[in-house]
Amino acid sequence: MRLQLRKIGNSLGVIIPKSALASWGVEEGDVLHLSASGIRPPAPSSAHETLDELKRRIAFAVVSSFTPRQIRAQSLANLHRWREAGAWVSAYDEWKKILRNPDDGALFAAMLGRDERSTRLRQSAPYAGLLPREEVRRLNEEAAR
Repeated sequence: MRLQLRKIGNSLGVIIPKSALASWGVEEGDVLHLSASGIRPPAPSSAHETLDELKRRIAFAVVSSFTPRQIRAQSLANLHRWREAGAWVSAYDEWKKILRNPDDGALFAAMLGRDERSTRLRQSAPYAGLLPREEVRRLNEEAAR
Protein backbone atom coordinates (compact mmCIF):
# COMPACT_ATOMS: atom_id res chain seq x y z
CA MET A 1 0.00 0.00 0.00
CA ARG A 2 1.32 3.41 -0.91
CA LEU A 3 0.79 6.26 1.54
CA GLN A 4 1.15 9.85 0.46
CA LEU A 5 3.09 12.26 2.66
CA ARG A 6 0.76 15.14 3.57
CA LYS A 7 0.85 18.37 5.48
CA ILE A 8 -0.83 17.89 8.86
CA GLY A 9 -0.82 21.13 10.85
CA ASN A 10 2.78 22.37 10.89
CA SER A 11 4.15 18.86 10.30
CA LEU A 12 4.27 16.24 7.58
CA GLY A 13 2.64 12.87 8.07
CA VAL A 14 0.68 10.02 6.58
CA ILE A 15 -2.92 8.98 6.93
CA ILE A 16 -3.29 5.27 7.52
CA PRO A 17 -6.58 3.83 6.26
CA LYS A 18 -8.99 2.59 8.92
CA SER A 19 -9.04 -0.85 7.28
CA ALA A 20 -5.27 -1.19 7.81
CA LEU A 21 -5.55 -0.04 11.42
CA ALA A 22 -8.41 -2.48 12.01
CA SER A 23 -6.42 -5.38 10.56
CA TRP A 24 -3.61 -4.48 12.97
CA GLY A 25 -6.08 -4.39 15.84
CA VAL A 26 -5.33 -0.78 16.75
CA GLU A 27 -7.65 2.15 17.15
CA GLU A 28 -7.57 5.78 18.21
CA GLY A 29 -5.27 6.28 21.19
CA ASP A 30 -3.22 3.12 20.56
CA VAL A 31 0.48 3.29 19.74
CA LEU A 32 2.25 2.44 16.47
CA HIS A 33 5.98 1.84 16.08
CA LEU A 34 8.04 3.77 13.53
CA SER A 35 11.37 2.39 12.35
CA ALA A 36 13.56 2.70 9.29
CA SER A 37 11.67 -0.25 7.80
CA GLY A 38 8.19 1.22 8.25
CA ILE A 39 5.23 1.80 10.50
CA ARG A 40 3.83 -1.22 12.33
CA PRO A 41 1.59 -2.07 15.25
CA PRO A 42 3.18 -2.98 18.56
CA ALA A 43 4.27 -6.59 18.80
CA PRO A 44 2.26 -8.76 21.18
CA SER A 45 4.21 -9.45 24.34
CA SER A 46 3.92 -13.25 24.46
CA ALA A 47 3.64 -16.24 22.15
CA HIS A 48 0.07 -16.72 23.36
CA GLU A 49 -0.82 -13.12 22.50
CA THR A 50 0.88 -13.54 19.12
CA LEU A 51 -1.29 -16.56 18.36
CA ASP A 52 -4.42 -14.75 19.56
CA GLU A 53 -3.63 -11.80 17.31
CA LEU A 54 -2.96 -14.09 14.33
CA LYS A 55 -6.35 -15.76 14.80
CA ARG A 56 -7.99 -12.33 15.07
CA ARG A 57 -6.30 -11.20 11.83
CA ILE A 58 -7.50 -14.34 10.08
CA ALA A 59 -11.02 -13.63 11.34
CA PHE A 60 -10.73 -10.03 10.10
CA ALA A 61 -9.63 -11.27 6.67
CA VAL A 62 -12.65 -13.59 6.56
CA VAL A 63 -15.05 -10.81 7.61
CA SER A 64 -13.48 -8.47 5.03
CA SER A 65 -13.78 -10.97 2.20
CA PHE A 66 -17.09 -12.75 2.76
CA THR A 67 -20.67 -11.92 3.60
CA PRO A 68 -22.16 -13.06 6.91
CA ARG A 69 -24.29 -15.50 4.92
CA GLN A 70 -21.22 -17.05 3.29
CA ILE A 71 -19.42 -17.26 6.65
CA ARG A 72 -22.43 -18.94 8.25
CA ALA A 73 -22.85 -21.44 5.39
CA GLN A 74 -19.20 -22.55 5.38
CA SER A 75 -18.98 -22.61 9.17
CA LEU A 76 -22.16 -24.66 9.63
CA ALA A 77 -20.99 -27.08 6.92
CA ASN A 78 -17.66 -27.47 8.73
CA LEU A 79 -19.39 -28.03 12.07
CA HIS A 80 -21.65 -30.68 10.52
CA ARG A 81 -18.66 -32.46 8.96
CA TRP A 82 -16.65 -32.31 12.21
CA ARG A 83 -19.57 -33.70 14.25
CA GLU A 84 -19.93 -36.59 11.78
CA ALA A 85 -16.18 -37.26 12.08
CA GLY A 86 -16.39 -37.27 15.89
CA ALA A 87 -14.18 -34.20 16.18
CA TRP A 88 -16.39 -32.09 18.44
CA VAL A 89 -15.42 -29.70 21.23
CA SER A 90 -17.71 -27.66 23.48
CA ALA A 91 -16.81 -24.42 21.71
CA TYR A 92 -18.55 -25.77 18.60
CA ASP A 93 -21.86 -25.76 20.51
CA GLU A 94 -21.33 -22.05 21.18
CA TRP A 95 -20.40 -21.39 17.57
CA LYS A 96 -23.47 -23.27 16.33
CA LYS A 97 -25.71 -21.04 18.45
CA ILE A 98 -23.94 -17.88 17.19
CA LEU A 99 -24.11 -19.02 13.56
CA ARG A 100 -27.81 -19.83 13.75
CA ASN A 101 -28.54 -16.42 15.28
CA PRO A 102 -29.45 -13.97 12.46
CA ASP A 103 -27.73 -11.08 14.31
CA ASP A 104 -24.61 -10.24 12.26
CA GLY A 105 -23.32 -8.15 15.16
CA ALA A 106 -23.15 -11.23 17.40
CA LEU A 107 -21.23 -13.09 14.70
CA PHE A 108 -18.78 -10.22 14.19
CA ALA A 109 -18.34 -9.77 17.94
CA ALA A 110 -17.39 -13.44 18.32
CA MET A 111 -15.02 -13.31 15.36
CA LEU A 112 -13.35 -9.95 16.07
CA GLY A 113 -13.85 -9.18 19.75
CA ARG A 114 -10.99 -8.72 22.17
CA ASP A 115 -12.83 -10.13 25.18
CA GLU A 116 -11.98 -13.52 26.73
CA ARG A 117 -14.94 -15.30 25.18
CA SER A 118 -14.12 -14.16 21.63
CA THR A 119 -10.46 -15.05 22.09
CA ARG A 120 -11.43 -18.50 23.37
CA LEU A 121 -13.90 -19.07 20.53
CA ARG A 122 -11.33 -18.12 17.88
CA GLN A 123 -9.17 -21.01 19.14
CA SER A 124 -11.84 -23.30 17.63
CA ALA A 125 -12.95 -21.20 14.68
CA PRO A 126 -15.39 -22.99 12.36
CA TYR A 127 -14.78 -20.75 9.33
CA ALA A 128 -11.74 -22.72 8.22
CA GLY A 129 -11.42 -23.10 4.48
CA LEU A 130 -12.84 -19.73 3.48
CA LEU A 131 -9.52 -17.98 2.91
CA PRO A 132 -7.13 -19.13 0.19
CA ARG A 133 -4.13 -21.03 1.56
CA GLU A 134 -1.78 -18.37 0.20
CA GLU A 135 -3.50 -15.69 2.26
CA VAL A 136 -3.39 -17.80 5.43
CA ARG A 137 0.29 -18.53 4.77
CA ARG A 138 0.98 -14.79 4.33
CA LEU A 139 -0.80 -13.97 7.60
CA ASN A 140 1.19 -16.69 9.38
CA GLU A 141 4.45 -15.33 7.99
CA GLU A 142 3.56 -11.78 9.08
CA ALA A 143 2.79 -13.02 12.58
CA ALA A 144 6.14 -14.82 12.75
CA ARG A 145 8.10 -11.61 12.11
